[in-house]
Amino acid sequence: QVQFVESGGALVQPGESLRLSCAASGFGFSRYVMAWYRQTPGKEREMVASVFPDRRTNGANDVRGRFFISRDDARNTLYLQMSSLKPEDTGVYYCNHAINPDPSWGQGTQVTVSS
Repeated sequence: QVQFVESGGALVQPGESLRLSCAASGFGFSRYVMAWYRQTPGKEREMVASVFPDRRTNGANDVRGRFFISRDDARNTLYLQMSSLKPEDTGVYYCNHAINPDPSWGQGTQVTVSS
């Protein structure tokens, strides 16, 4: 059974940093392209960043240079290091496969950037 458990979200001020974690289970984590997604009220869930098994990464235009995605295949864990946070980064962050996301989405972790 595929499972994702996200954690690390918080209320922070603009300019601060956060590190999100996602513990994944139920599939061969190391073989999958993994991604972080963000959902805000009234908008579709969007991919923020992805990482390939060979550690190559991609990021959405609005987070490049500020967010860094990484993976620990030994721990089946995905990370998102977020810096220089902006109010528009606010949302619920989820992890899942980057290609054909599994329908078993986790509960997500709330990130709120506000002064």
